[in-house]
Amino acid sequence: MKIFWRTTWRVLKWLILLVLAYQLWFFAHILVWKWVNPGATSFMSIRLDELREQNSKAELKHQWVDYSHISSHLKRAVVAAEDDRFMQHQGFDLRGIEQALKKNQRKGKSVAGGSSITQQLAKNLFLSPSRSYLRKGQEAVIALMIELLWDKRRILEVYLNVVEWGNGVFGAEAAARHYYRVPASQIGPSAAARMAVMLPNPRQYEKAMPAWVIRHASRVQARMRNSQIP
Repeated sequence: MKIFWRTTWRVLKWLILLVLAYQLWFFAHILVWKWVNPGATSFMSIRLDELREQNSKAELKHQWVDYSHISSHLKRAVVAAEDDRFMQHQGFDLRGIEQALKKNQRKGKSVAGGSSITQQLAKNLFLSPSRSYLRKGQEAVIALMIELLWDKRRILEVYLNVVEWGNGVFGAEAAARHYYRVPASQIGPSAAARMAVMLPNPRQYEKAMPAWVIRHASRVQARMRNSQIP
């Protein structure tokens, strides 16, 4: 029996060390990315692999631009549509999560997630679109690291530069040029609202934007003036 418990304890210690090393790997990347812009994210790599299954020469549309070169209308629209308490919370919008749970209960299925911009960024940078409690837990840990190491301006800058905005289209600059043939700095209020409401399902809305999404864009545009941004 003693041999069994000693072996079990050794295995547990190694597992704990492996988990800590894995978290340290995330932490180190987030620390470096406080100053250095990330290259390809996990979501980008996954999407590129999918595209290359159809076309071996496929490439993503992506171009990094500094925060100051992204339209304030787009920044406000994304905050209004995705996380209107972005400047108040520390990575988790508890009120938004509560509202999402109530909405899901009313609908009888999962129709809202309540994830903050920080949580969505954590998922985009490191994880996959799959849904599981384990992935959600890891997302929360990474979100805490991001909020600890970065300010809100850096969080929003990176998010706007890496989020998916269409089939192989990533980041505000590529999206602005893809949809409106202008740089991200020149996106106006109406276009910004339409771009923001695409984010939950960009590849689907790129093909056709349902009437209810267009109406949602109008509501987002009306709320934008009250959106707080860094």
